[in-house]
Amino acid sequence: MKKGYLVLENGMVFEGTVIGKPGHTGGEVVFNTSMTGYQEILTDPSYAGQIVVMTYPLIGNYGLSESCFESRGVFARGLIVKESCLTPSHHQKRWDLDTFLCEEGVMGLTGIDTRMLTRILREHGTMGGVLTCELTDRNALIEEARQSARILESNLVMQVTRSSIERFGQGKKRVVVYDFGSKKSIVDSLVARGCEVYAVPANTNAEAVMELDPEGLVLSNGPGDPRACKYAVAEVKKLLGRLPMMGICLGHQLLGLALGGNTYKLLFGHRGANHPVKDLRTQKVIITAQNHGYALHADSLAESGTRVIFSNLNDNTVEGIENPALRAFSLQFHPEANPGPEDSSYLFDEFVAML
Repeated sequence: MKKGYLVLENGMVFEGTVIGKPGHTGGEVVFNTSMTGYQEILTDPSYAGQIVVMTYPLIGNYGLSESCFESRGVFARGLIVKESCLTPSHHQKRWDLDTFLCEEGVMGLTGIDTRMLTRILREHGTMGGVLTCELTDRNALIEEARQSARILESNLVMQVTRSSIERFGQGKKRVVVYDFGSKKSIVDSLVARGCEVYAVPANTNAEAVMELDPEGLVLSNGPGDPRACKYAVAEVKKLLGRLPMMGICLGHQLLGLALGGNTYKLLFGHRGANHPVKDLRTQKVIITAQNHGYALHADSLAESGTRVIFSNLNDNTVEGIENPALRAFSLQFHPEANPGPEDSSYLFDEFVAML
């Protein structure tokens, strides 16, 4: 069993055992509190540039299957777990965690005190880190970790978006999905509701979108700092008011920026499948799946006639906005779940009803 190390930008070093492909990589170290759904997490393009720490102590117990991909492959830079299951059991299992990571060329570590690591990230915030098999020059690794923390400031969206327009479903209502790093489940949720979906690259201009003659537009999830996507915000501005619009996660932040709002970075983000959110329209509380490190400033949206319609019950951050005059709304959480509860799936029904 090969030793491996996580070096944080604050100088702390964690020693564990390598799973997956031994190597050397850096990224922002974040934690996810989900008990299951590790394959969906690894293949969610929103995790591009990040090393994911799973807080649940045993990961991989039901294996990985061909049916649980959220994209074309793994986008996370690395995975850190307390214990990796060596003998998974599930009737759809094709890979164990170690084999899957090897085939995807991703390095992971097991045997790490993830409880301690998570407490550090909660108290001090997410930080850059390096996964490596050699501790040759600790100072150089710490500096590399510091530089890795800045990766989210780059244009990660263009690294994960599709290269051409793709069509899904044969429904009667045509919807365009801007792919900023879209999960497969978003498209599946729309197709299941009778939509014909055209997924377009992130740099598609507004007129090219309108040439597809859509009845509605969805702004998908994706990785990184929304302020790095100025090109996308400019096109969203051109489309506001021309057709119903729904934003999810990064798409929510981009809609907020297009409406004149501001975003900020959270200390350690929201990543997990059990985040309570209140629908301020009905006062109903729903449990949501979330994966984001940025949020919208509520006060920055008032001048545009935009109102907050969902609020996080843990920290009161903005979880959803609506501009009725422009027929646009967005959600910071993931109504498609996968992984996570489906409490908020009704919001897809609300969007389809607007078409």
